[in-house]
Amino acid sequence: MLTRELAIAEYDAGRILPDRLTRNSHRQYLAYAQRMLEIYRTGIGRTRRQLHGAVRGVFAHEQDCPARRIDAFCKLLDDAGTYERDRRGRAAALRREVFRMATASHPLVRKADRLFEYEEARVKAEISAQLGRPWKEIDRELFADVIDFHRLVEFEGYADGAALLARYNVAQVQAALFGAVSLTVWASEDFKTILRYAKLARLMHTIVRSGQGRYVFRFDGPASVLRETRRYGAAMARFLPALIACRGWRMHAVVRTRRRGRTVALDLCSEDGLNSHLPPPGQFDSQVEERFAEKWGSQDRDGWRLVREGEVLHCRQKVFVPDFVFCHRDGHTVLMEIVGFWTPEYLQAKIETLRTFADHRILLAVVRPASTTVAELPGEAVVYKSALLVNDVLDRLKSFPAA
Repeated sequence: MLTRELAIAEYDAGRILPDRLTRNSHRQYLAYAQRMLEIYRTGIGRTRRQLHGAVRGVFAHEQDCPARRIDAFCKLLDDAGTYERDRRGRAAALRREVFRMATASHPLVRKADRLFEYEEARVKAEISAQLGRPWKEIDRELFADVIDFHRLVEFEGYADGAALLARYNVAQVQAALFGAVSLTVWASEDFKTILRYAKLARLMHTIVRSGQGRYVFRFDGPASVLRETRRYGAAMARFLPALIACRGWRMHAVVRTRRRGRTVALDLCSEDGLNSHLPPPGQFDSQVEERFAEKWGSQDRDGWRLVREGEVLHCRQKVFVPDFVFCHRDGHTVLMEIVGFWTPEYLQAKIETLRTFADHRILLAVVRPASTTVAELPGEAVVYKSALLVNDVLDRLKSFPAA
């Protein structure tokens, strides 16, 4: 991510508008991005300072490019690379030794004359001989503990210039979220992914159902319960790329500005054209789920319609998104959770979750080896060997009366 100092934004009628590069207004940036990537791809062994200088050279004649935008590009490129670092203080020790040896020859000059007799090249050669190492190697390590002189050893990079520009656009929104004091997401799809990444970002949440198949998630951080803090703004920023990768959402964040007491709004939705570097969530978690959905099809069966992850159950900070929801034409619903891949730890966690939500109408589909363990739970279950059969599920659904 970028740092707060690299954030670029405009303010308009109570809204914050993070810097964004578009094809219409900034089409020349695609060529710039390709050149920047080439600098880093061919820059193995060069220092951070040299690489940054080369990137600034790309924009030497570009009038529409503030210095912070260039610095932001450098930060994103640096984050995609690996630099050689001095972690054991060797550079400082080498510096002390070299400077001690050179003290008697001070001052050094390029070419000796009557006043200054110590030539830089000759003194370096003498130090090199005493240390038993070529000067080029000494020079490389002399300031290896200074960030500007870290040398690039590997560059994973971005797929192409467009990917770098897309990452820049998202990173500027993330930087704007550093000052966020609240984040609300309205979602109609990918509930499980949204909640999973919110948990990874250590965001606390409240959930309200806003209609059939739609939920409102309000996120904040653990520290917000105790006092006002900016820390969880960074957690919201970490969460953003995962949200962008999802479908069917819109968000509203309240962002505190540097001007004390003033807040502005940041609004986004899944149709705004931002592209995440994270892959979109898969529609199914397993082949068992995917094959069952394919067999069921899009049509109703015995009055039942199948919906993928259409319900969110929550109890305080415990959240459960069943794999499927069966909606009957008379209005009542039954949830289904598939227990396939299993370990003792996985089964124990699943059992605890199901006990938490035991008051809901949940049909379990359990792979045969795990059936004896899960059988401890009350309720209906379908046991399957390798594939979950539609007719077996329909038979079990008959045991759930209309609510």
